[in-house]
Amino acid sequence: MTRNQRYALVAYVRNPVGEFVESLRKELHPALPHLAAHVTLLPPRLLDGTESSALQKLEELCKEVEPFEVSLGEVETFIPVTPTVFIRVAHAAYRMRELHDRLNVNALCCREEWPYMPHLTIVKMGAEDQAQHAYRVARTRWAEFDESRCIEVRDLTFVREEGQNKWADLAEIPLGQRVARASGRIR
Repeated sequence: MTRNQRYALVAYVRNPVGEFVESLRKELHPALPHLAAHVTLLPPRLLDGTESSALQKLEELCKEVEPFEVSLGEVETFIPVTPTVFIRVAHAAYRMRELHDRLNVNALCCREEWPYMPHLTIVKMGAEDQAQHAYRVARTRWAEFDESRCIEVRDLTFVREEGQNKWADLAEIPLGQRVARASGRIR
């Protein structure tokens, strides 16, 4: 591990919404390496401590949070701040903000560059005009998307930046006390 490596915490979106975003991303920005669709809980940051202490804290805190569901709203953009097109988390976004605040501690504590806003990134373009085009296309396609717009947040993945647009999964962290029931008692 080098001291300048960044880490993040994401919830992968492995359902038709995730497939929609990944397909649209490939179409809008084919040169961009394929990244799995995800909602970020902790944006990229340097650690104030070790990777193992950060992971241990995540596991400890995530046990106390039950899985939850969020639903997605409209396609939006961060223009002019960044040429990014995304789908806003609409219903239960407060749950993601609460979880972000709960996990932004100890080795993971970071003063964010921007206020945390739950969203599902479709694509980050190289320039504003490209993002405006991507926004128009994404908005039209999303309006035609006729499947569930809900995402179940059950597991988070701790990731480390390995290079530009390259992230390695380090650990999957379940939310809640996933327990086996035996003889009527909880273990």
